[in-house]
Amino acid sequence: MQTTIDFEQLVNAIGDAIIISDASGNITLWNPAAERMFGFTQNEALGKSLDLIIPERLRGRHWDGYQKTMATGETRYGNDVLRVPAIRKDGRSLSIAFTVALLHSPQNELSGIVAVIRDETSRFQEDRLLRKRLAELEASAGA
Repeated sequence: MQTTIDFEQLVNAIGDAIIISDASGNITLWNPAAERMFGFTQNEALGKSLDLIIPERLRGRHWDGYQKTMATGETRYGNDVLRVPAIRKDGRSLSIAFTVALLHSPQNELSGIVAVIRDETSRFQEDRLLRKRLAELEASAGA
């Protein structure tokens, strides 16, 4: 039995942030998980540049990659997870992990990118503490 999938319900119910941006990098979809993760409401995010969540120091590199993807129609982050810093509305930093998929128009022209994003700030901080503790233990064992 084939069931019809309500994609709007799926996007709104899923726990990961889903953000779609158009060919210019302007946000066209911002789900409730993105609101919780980044602190911006849907109304605040829609139509805005992805710069909304990209730390200023990383914007040049981000846009170089984004424009290359839009020009070539290729990305390596469809399967490989990208881990990068992001920023919330309140200015706090996040560590996020995401994959992307390329979106095409009915004429098969590249029209945008969808990113599925998970907040890995806690895991990143735990890993950093474990690495620091390991280095301390190794240093004291070698002393």
